[in-house]
Amino acid sequence: MNCRLIFVGLVLVLSGCASSRFVGRPDLVVAQNNVLPAPTRDDLGAPGRPYVIGPFDQLTVDVFGLTELSRTVQVDANGEIALPLAGRLQAGGRTPDELATEVSARLRERHVRNPLLTISVSQANSQLVTVDGAVQEPGLYPAIGGMTLMRAIARAKGVTEFAATNHVVVFRTVGNQRMAALYDLRAIRLGAYDDPQVYANDVVVVSESEARRLFSQILTASGALLAPVVTILR
Repeated sequence: MNCRLIFVGLVLVLSGCASSRFVGRPDLVVAQNNVLPAPTRDDLGAPGRPYVIGPFDQLTVDVFGLTELSRTVQVDANGEIALPLAGRLQAGGRTPDELATEVSARLRERHVRNPLLTISVSQANSQLVTVDGAVQEPGLYPAIGGMTLMRAIARAKGVTEFAATNHVVVFRTVGNQRMAALYDLRAIRLGAYDDPQVYANDVVVVSESEARRLFSQILTASGALLAPVVTILR
């Protein structure tokens, strides 16, 4: 009986801490009456980060009017590709537009008049971010466009019920230096902090709350504690 009273008191205290007031960072504009204005054309067309080709990416090369030169190729482990007339080229470390410019120059040297071509990434296999820990579907996900921490976690189908959302770590290597940063996903969701950018080769780890898991196990194992919880929450 004492355990029940203590638990009821704890739930009431926690529920009393809740607030409907939205708190954000100083530069965040809170919409009046919760009505957000529609985005402008510039907002909808905001450019993402340029994609940098890497090993094992699959590229589609379309040469206008020359179907025999158009094809799909895969970048090898050294970051190179081979194309008819253009020969072997270094694709790794370049954007598709930069590579297209190089291929056009090679074709002109082989007496192809005014070659018009486009190169696109049909399958991204190199620019990946790892999402691990207390998420629904840990794995490798393409870091295409303006990937952010919240978007990366959403790609992994969100966090689990035992996730410690105030303890999310992003690991990154910059100039051969291994670095890490700690983020509070709860504060980011509330707008207290910007949603940080996530880049290829980053590793995102969502920590697990041992207290939450233990609490869940206690509720499952103890019918004496489970009954007042159901009553209170209803």
